[in-house]
Amino acid sequence: MTKWLNGLQPFGALLMRLALGVSMAVHGYGKVVPHGALNHYVHYIASLSIPSWLGYISAFTEFVGGILLILGLLTRLAAALVAINMLVAFFFVGSHQGFGIYNYVLALAALGIMLTFYGAGALALDRKIGFA
Repeated sequence: MTKWLNGLQPFGALLMRLALGVSMAVHGYGKVVPHGALNHYVHYIASLSIPSWLGYISAFTEFVGGILLILGLLTRLAAALVAINMLVAFFFVGSHQGFGIYNYVLALAALGIMLTFYGAGALALDRKIGFA
């Protein structure tokens, strides 16, 4: 049974990448693409006593990082940046919002940490072009 499950590891990595990537891309899209959304988000970040320039980094990390994770391109870098972003979100926002929010944010951070250590898996562009 273990041998059979080991053969499915590439699909497990793909599912983790897709779950984290889609979640990040969707959340990042709402912060980057609509007119005025990025400015609003940056002001929100500044209201948390975080430097406003980190709002830009956070929004683009979510959006671009999510797309990179979906594609499996630069996976370790994108996953590490997303994990850091989610841990900052946990400590500055999630811990004040209640269990439902911080539970989700910590799960996303854990996925990012796992993909940072494990890599993209066999079903990714990283593997096809020699980054893995």
